[in-house]
Amino acid sequence: MRRGYSEYTRRFSRDDLLREVDAKISPLFKEIVPSDDREWLLTNGLGGYASTTLMGNLRRKFHGLLIASLSPPVRRWVFVSNVDDEIYIDDVPRRFENHHFNLLPIPRFTCNFGGLTIEKSFVMPRHENTLIIRYRSLDGSDFRLRVRPILNSRHFYDLNSGVRFDVDLDDGNILAKPDNIERTLRIICKFKEFRRKLTWREYRYDIDRERGEGWIDHGLEIGEIELMSEDGKAYIVFTIEDRYYDPELEVRKEIDRRRDLINRSGLPSEMIPLLLSADGFIVKRRNHATIIAGYHWFADWGRDSLISLPGLLLVTRRFDEARSLLLNLSRYMDKGILPNAFTEKEDVPIYNSVDASLWFVDRVYQYLKYTNDIDFLREIWPKLVSVIEHFEKGTLFDIRVDEDGLLHHGPGLTWMDVKIGDRYITPRSGKAVEIQALWYNALRIIGIFSSLLGDGRAEHYHSLAEKARKSFRERFRSFCDVLDSDFSLRPNIVILPSLDFVMIDHELSSRIVDTIEKELLTPYGLRTLNRGDPRYKPRLIGDYDKDVAYHNGCVWPWLLGFFVRAYLRVNGYSKEKRLFALRRYVLPLMDNLTEGCVGSINEIFDGDYPHLPRGCISQAWSVGELLRCIVEDILYIRPEYEDLFRSYTN
Repeated sequence: MRRGYSEYTRRFSRDDLLREVDAKISPLFKEIVPSDDREWLLTNGLGGYASTTLMGNLRRKFHGLLIASLSPPVRRWVFVSNVDDEIYIDDVPRRFENHHFNLLPIPRFTCNFGGLTIEKSFVMPRHENTLIIRYRSLDGSDFRLRVRPILNSRHFYDLNSGVRFDVDLDDGNILAKPDNIERTLRIICKFKEFRRKLTWREYRYDIDRERGEGWIDHGLEIGEIELMSEDGKAYIVFTIEDRYYDPELEVRKEIDRRRDLINRSGLPSEMIPLLLSADGFIVKRRNHATIIAGYHWFADWGRDSLISLPGLLLVTRRFDEARSLLLNLSRYMDKGILPNAFTEKEDVPIYNSVDASLWFVDRVYQYLKYTNDIDFLREIWPKLVSVIEHFEKGTLFDIRVDEDGLLHHGPGLTWMDVKIGDRYITPRSGKAVEIQALWYNALRIIGIFSSLLGDGRAEHYHSLAEKARKSFRERFRSFCDVLDSDFSLRPNIVILPSLDFVMIDHELSSRIVDTIEKELLTPYGLRTLNRGDPRYKPRLIGDYDKDVAYHNGCVWPWLLGFFVRAYLRVNGYSKEKRLFALRRYVLPLMDNLTEGCVGSINEIFDGDYPHLPRGCISQAWSVGELLRCIVEDILYIRPEYEDLFRSYTN
């Protein structure tokens, strides 16, 4: 039976492990002093979001208060850049300054106006392109408020240059219709007065400028909206949806939805911030669940979704969404290959991955370890077989099984896939080490499934696996990144000892863990190249194209979860080793939860100290692997049916 929440609390409620996790996460339950280096993020389950700095400023073209998803989860469109708001104190308008920020239960800013404390909170109704701002006095007294919305109309990759707006009143709503898209923004509020005055503002996004991207934008201030609170509350709703909103009901619904997620997970309250961060990545694609790879700018990616899946959907017990995601991805399979990504503007699948299909096989196995959903296995089985058969006989991108049983592939097909012009920065063609680990792991899993379903091919799959294992052991005589061709010291070798089915022995696994800790480990994850390599780039931003540094020095947090699992596999899962792994490897990364994007983990960090956060401010596999690692490896809450599936292992 599954280890229930009550048993968990009896075993761990006074344990050092949970107390030390709590020490890192508890600041997220408290007021955080705002700065322009910290950002907040609120998502709507469609790919849309609201996000600014904690000072309420815009430093990126991706910042804004209503970024809608017009073809979920892609085609993100900026409709509301920001709002200027002032509270009247003795008829004198005063701005929100010297405020504090709280992440939970919903993002909110609190400001004391000399006796009157106003809380400004944000809610995005689930699966709707809508933002609700609630202003509330904490003592219930009424107040007067002035709001100046700044609108926009552009794809969030682009910058505004010459959009025209029609701004009108209709049935008590303010309607803003841009001329570059067939959508109308409605501003819903019980305004006392609306003074229409169109004024263009210039925005200069310093972070985009540093990244070498376009950085000068324009937003349209449409005038002043004056409001009077009722029972100490006032609301303003921005939406492109065509429906009526009861703002207070929507606030309560969202808080209740979040509470239900927490209760369903069965995890302790210390995990709430990570659970809610995980929730932000889970979105809809044509009525199926999928995972946004990272905010602000990524869409849903096949590889990223699959690597993130255990942490975001399994340890949180969101099994229906895990099943939906796997089924949805399988529908896009072509000749055994899953899409690596979907384009943001055109929403077209891109096929350029050798490992997405292998991660897919593994994630079906992880899902079954949690659910024992054999009906799902029968449904998905033809797709799993298709992966192996196409890889065996040869498929797209020069993917094929060689005579030695190992998997050959073309360039640019692994997660290190940056291409500048016609040149791959890390081509890794041939036989990349983690691809061989995933291939062996997939063959063993397919063999187990074949035995379980009784389809008669189990022996063939196990024979293929054994041939691959033997060949790899013969050829992996010194650390390398690609067999026989690239002897760079990169973190991809961490996959070898960290999968369910490992093709190397304990001694080699131990050497890999020791070498990675010595050469690649940082407080925020693993470097993508050791510092002694002449190609190593210490920072993302330098006198070179930032994409060169992306996989040649930058630190990636998602790899830390696999490293922790490998470390505990090698050294044993005693409480002492788990406590050591928590203190030594996991807690330093958790410092990022109160920096960067509050409550989340960045995509990457600079390779050298001080390891500045870079890339996406909130990355799915960074959060997913941290959450999975804490639950499965540190707290050692294992999948309910893990032992059952081990019984099928030869």
